[in-house]
Amino acid sequence: MEYEIIKTVDLTKTYKVGEIAVPALKSVNITINKGEFVAIMGASGSGKSTLMNLLGCLDMPTSGEYYLDGFNTSKLTKNEYAGIRNQKIGFVFQGFNLLSRTSALENVELPLMYDRSEGIKNPRKNALEALNRVGLTDRMHHIPSQLSGGQQQRVAIARALVNNPSIILADEPTGNLDSTTSVEVFCLFQKLNEEGITIVMVTHERDYAAFAKRIIEMRDGRKVKDVLIKERLNAQIELERIKAKTIGIEV
Repeated sequence: MEYEIIKTVDLTKTYKVGEIAVPALKSVNITINKGEFVAIMGASGSGKSTLMNLLGCLDMPTSGEYYLDGFNTSKLTKNEYAGIRNQKIGFVFQGFNLLSRTSALENVELPLMYDRSEGIKNPRKNALEALNRVGLTDRMHHIPSQLSGGQQQRVAIARALVNNPSIILADEPTGNLDSTTSVEVFCLFQKLNEEGITIVMVTHERDYAAFAKRIIEMRDGRKVKDVLIKERLNAQIELERIKAKTIGIEV
């Protein structure tokens, strides 16, 4: 049964630069159901990053309301706001954000140190399960410098999964990767999405947005387009095509 996991009502964000009010987001209304894979697109300054920060509870709106998994976040205290962020959201960033001298397993365990609910009794077991979901169990004791860029991003995705979040927010998740490795990451995202994980991704690459199920376009702080993708790309097929091309086989 589908239900709204994200809903914004006239979501607005205005920044103060000295005495000047700079509107970054203007009355944005978005609904995302559980199990969707949504790409948010827009040029620099369009408001997509501001929107992502608000959806991730990393910043608070100037006005409007944001409902996350049924919770009206505008009614929460700061501590409750941080708690819902830690419990409901997994983050994947462009720069991986891994601790350089810490093993893959320990990097994945890190969010569990901030588990205020104390609902996770065996952090090591959860971390191992998350690494297994991204196919990196055999690299659990490697530090980031011993991993490829794609493997580092897989560790970051495992870290995002370890709290069993309701949603994964990915901000330009393949921005530091080559095209082949990027498609490998989208193979993983599509697999996780098929397992029921809701994914919202910011990207400026239309080719990569085509791996999602739906595209929301932002311009000048407003939502200007919200469409389902009619001919969605299958990442696994694209990856096989790329690999075949590199060895001179036409697919």
